[in-house]
Formats: sequence, structure tokens, C-alpha cells
Amino acid sequence: MSFKSTALAALAAASFTLPAFAADIMVQDPYARSSAMMSTSGAAFMQVMNHSSSDDRLIGAASPVAELVELHTHEEDENGVMRMIHVEEGFPVAAGETLMLVRGGNHVMFMGITDPFEQGDTIPLTLTFEQAGDITVDVPVDLERKPNHGMSHQHGKSE
Repeated sequence: MSFKSTALAALAAASFTLPAFAADIMVQDPYARSSAMMSTSGAAFMQVMNHSSSDDRLIGAASPVAELVELHTHEEDENGVMRMIHVEEGFPVAAGETLMLVRGGNHVMFMGITDPFEQGDTIPLTLTFEQAGDITVDVPVDLERKPNHGMSHQHGKSE
């Protein structure tokens, strides 16, 4: 591989780690995974930082890779069983805080995946906010990432 090809490949790989911005909202460290190779569902996780002086709310998500994309969380039922539920009202992102979308917690859910998620693929994802509007994020598929990897530097936390 030539130096130019190597440099271009390194630049492309580094671009996946760059945050996405819109207004004062910044999305950092996104990644997606499916539960199994032939699964028809998957999820995306990331940090959503609100650098503005006013509160906002993540109210929706869309992607061409799935028939339906929703905001989900986990909730314990009366029998102590954890269940995923659709959060229709979305997730608040307080001014100066960070919303953590993590495994076992709040996340973006893909249902009816049109093609299997494969390691190294990139998924286009549009996040919709009440104030900031739409932010499009290129989300790398990382089927090997362990829970909480890359999520150790929490500056603030919205629930």
C-alpha cells in the first residue's frame, strides 16, 4: 500500500471518531451493534452533549437500515424482569449536560434491519431534537465492543 493510500485510510478511520455537531449539540463516540449476525434488530449507543445554555430533548431517530427506529430504555416490571420499552416523549438533554445512550439503558433501537450489521460497516442515523433539529451521524458497527468501552469520561449525565 502506498503512503498516500495509507494516509487516506488513516484519515477515513479517524473521521469515525470525530464528533457530529448541530447548533450546540455534539454527538460523540457512536457505535451500533446487532444482537446476532442474522438478527433483525440492533441498537446504537453514544454520548449526546448539550453545550448550550438551554435544555433540549432528543425526540426521534431515523435510518434507512431499518424499517423502524425508536428511542428505547429498559424498565423493570412488577416481577423484576427487565423489558425494553419505547420512550415516546424522548430523552431530555439538559443544558450543559450529557445524555448517555448505553447498553442496558437509554439507546436507539433498530427494528426490521434490512441487511445484517457487519463489523466495520457504517450506518447513517438522523437524530431529531426539539431545539437543535436534525443531526446526521455516521455510526460505525462495532460487534466486538465490550459494554462501557469508550464511555469512561462522563462529564454530566441526563437520565
